[in-house]
Amino acid sequence: MQRVAEAGVAAGGESLGAIGRGLLVLIGVERGDSEREALRLAERVLGYRIFADAEGRMNRSLADIAGGLLLVPQFTLAADTASGTRPGFSGAAAPGEGRRLFELFVRACRERHADVATGRFGADMQVSLVNDGPVTFWLQVSPPPRS
Repeated sequence: MQRVAEAGVAAGGESLGAIGRGLLVLIGVERGDSEREALRLAERVLGYRIFADAEGRMNRSLADIAGGLLLVPQFTLAADTASGTRPGFSGAAAPGEGRRLFELFVRACRERHADVATGRFGADMQVSLVNDGPVTFWLQVSPPPRS
């Protein structure tokens, strides 16, 4: 998730979405992720306090500033890069499950926030942004431990 002054996403020469001040969030879905993780991550993204308050402290959320939210699916975030020089993707969710959870995440964000734009699942996209800060955070919601 990156705090941006502006961001946009296109595919095949077509603009899919653009925002002004707000957050660009790249979403990766891993095997074992469920609705629980998708919904919890939506809550965290919308409530995470990374915008400056009057004293310059990161105390305001996306909701507080009524900023834009650009959600872009990116399965490469689930890559295994532990060895070799080529990433492995066995940890990524199957495409159908990844799409389902990404769409659930988008719906959850749209239910709680007015300005939400998205990329296209499975598309070769071009993402542009002006990072504000730069400020970038990795948010992850892990599945509960198996008993």
